[in-house]
Amino acid sequence: MGKTVKNCSVPLSRPVLSGRAAIRVRGFTAVELMVVLTIIILGSVIAVPLVQNASRTYRVRSAVVSLTGAIQATRYQAISNGFQYRLAMSKANSNYQVQQNPCLPPAAACWANVGGTIPLSGSSVPATINQDTVLLFHPSGQVQATTGAQNMTLTYAGVPEVITVSNYGNINVSP
Repeated sequence: MGKTVKNCSVPLSRPVLSGRAAIRVRGFTAVELMVVLTIIILGSVIAVPLVQNASRTYRVRSAVVSLTGAIQATRYQAISNGFQYRLAMSKANSNYQVQQNPCLPPAAACWANVGGTIPLSGSSVPATINQDTVLLFHPSGQVQATTGAQNMTLTYAGVPEVITVSNYGNINVSP
């Protein structure tokens, strides 16, 4: 309704000389880009070892939880089923095997494997224990080591954890 549109000019993407002054182009200089890249590289240099350490700690804890869970579950099975169980841990193979002895009296040994052997660690780097150990679990809840000792050192990627099992199944883990 009688309005007129004026010609609008769009700013150019390169400098335009107007007399002595130049209109500055928007963008980043090489120095600014180098500063940003330096900050990103420094952040990566700091973050990568932290992530690797956290991953190693997680895997060590996972191996410890797996082994202590097997100890607790085997003790529970002995109490629940009313006959002896044992947990045989192999230093050479870095694994463990649960076995049961349903024969009565317990002196008549007819040990049978319960399931297959289970590795101490689920990753490509094996967790190791310092000795072959066989823990015997009685229906009364008593635990005794028939081979090795009731304390063992589980090592994963150079990080040791000492696992101690008391005579009545209490488990203590210390670094």
